[in-house]
Amino acid sequence: MRVGPRLLLEPTSFRVGPGDRVGLVGRNGAGKTTLTKVLAGEGIPAAGSVTSSGSIGYLPQDPRATDPEELARDRILSARGIADTLRRMRKAEQKMSSDDPRLRDQGVRAYARAEEELHVMGGYAAESEAASIASSLGLPDRVLTQPLGTLSGGQRRRIELARILFSGADTLLLDEPTNHLDGDSIVWLRDFLKTHQGGLIVISHDVELVEDVVNKVFYLDANRCVIDVYNMGWKAYLEQREADERRRRREQANAEKQAGALLKQADRFRAKATKAKAAQQMANRAERLLDSVQGGRAADRVAKLRFPDPAPSGRTPLMGEGLSKSYGSLEIFSGVDLAIDRGSRVVVLGLNGAGKTTLLRLLAGVEKPDTGRVIEGHGLKLGYYAQEHETLDADRTVLENMMSAAPDLPEVEARKVLGSFLFTGDDVAKPAGVLSGGEKTRLALAALVVSSANVLLLDEPTNNLDPASREEILGALRNYKGAIVLVTHDEGAVDALQPERVILLPDGVEDMWNPEFEDLITLA
Repeated sequence: MRVGPRLLLEPTSFRVGPGDRVGLVGRNGAGKTTLTKVLAGEGIPAAGSVTSSGSIGYLPQDPRATDPEELARDRILSARGIADTLRRMRKAEQKMSSDDPRLRDQGVRAYARAEEELHVMGGYAAESEAASIASSLGLPDRVLTQPLGTLSGGQRRRIELARILFSGADTLLLDEPTNHLDGDSIVWLRDFLKTHQGGLIVISHDVELVEDVVNKVFYLDANRCVIDVYNMGWKAYLEQREADERRRRREQANAEKQAGALLKQADRFRAKATKAKAAQQMANRAERLLDSVQGGRAADRVAKLRFPDPAPSGRTPLMGEGLSKSYGSLEIFSGVDLAIDRGSRVVVLGLNGAGKTTLLRLLAGVEKPDTGRVIEGHGLKLGYYAQEHETLDADRTVLENMMSAAPDLPEVEARKVLGSFLFTGDDVAKPAGVLSGGEKTRLALAALVVSSANVLLLDEPTNNLDPASREEILGALRNYKGAIVLVTHDEGAVDALQPERVILLPDGVEDMWNPEFEDLITLA
């Protein structure tokens, strides 16, 4: 696999069979998402081929573009072709209620044909199965009756996950499936995947999920561009990997010691013309000896993150008065008042679908409230991190996105900041649309770093990040001097923020933070 001139993976062969539950691991940018796209048939390898003997269900990191008018239930049922049959049944019912006898007869015949098709596909039991899966993922019946365009990003992603799990595909390719799930849904998903009889490849930074589910580990080494295969579970993999590292280091040390002795002897022999050939043989042998060992793995690079020193502002740089938002007939929240004081730290909690992302979009000016208003205080400079990376222009390059975030920043400085976020060389010329979720997260955070914002609106900023990168952003949250409004399922992020206040949606109740709210974080 290649991205432009950059090599991601040397020629590699592997097989995933029924019962193989593979954890695909490696640092952000190693090529995990690219590999799953290739396996799903949505990407083309630079060389080699993918062969599938069954159906594949693929969940990408970002929700797929779908018809915003399509009902959520129909989107799930479409995985088995049932949605179209149900739509034809609904049209037939309309004809059957007509006063025209001819239309009524057409409707009766069409309904009978569609009902027979539905029976062949599993009938109403399939509808019940789809609803059960959706409910287990935190999607109540009222959400299933809504058009996709009225749902939050987290709800749309869970619809896609429900669709993949309902499809009955032989092999599942799941890229960060726990993003946007609450604690109960994650537990259910772990149990579901443990009983999956087909193949599974999962990319996840949820340690408990990979511990419980996977029985094989594929480590994609970004430094060596190879996949190391471990036919074992997660804990055994961690122990084996550490043992492999110790062995490699020992072998490397022994090889260097022996090669050093050979080279030292070769230097002595070169002083004598009669032994020049022997000296060259010794030098060659030393070189082969060093080439025969892999040595220890090079340490993975980690993005260095420090949020900007905030620009000066008034005492209350951002306020909201009487904010409400509805999509169609569905009211998300109403009458929400809030005041974000200089340097304050606020966490927004609420069940999935309560409007957390919507509230941040209103504050960021991405959407307009139905009632109420957002008031910008003196000196407000806003930085917004969107969970679906909507702030990035998919058609523009990494560097162009960076320059648009800070037009006055010299290009050399922009490249320097991008380098600290692991975008080097030709990486800055890649379109943002081809980046993995982790890379998009790093680019969006890099844009915040150069913004000098004094109010940060952060919507799930730790999603898609490897553990080392996550620790970087948690450290940045601790040290930032400006105001932060945070939406997250990550308890560690809330601990790092050390919030002063909490806003509970959909009621818009504001309260002082206390430890009792911690139980709501993973449920939110």
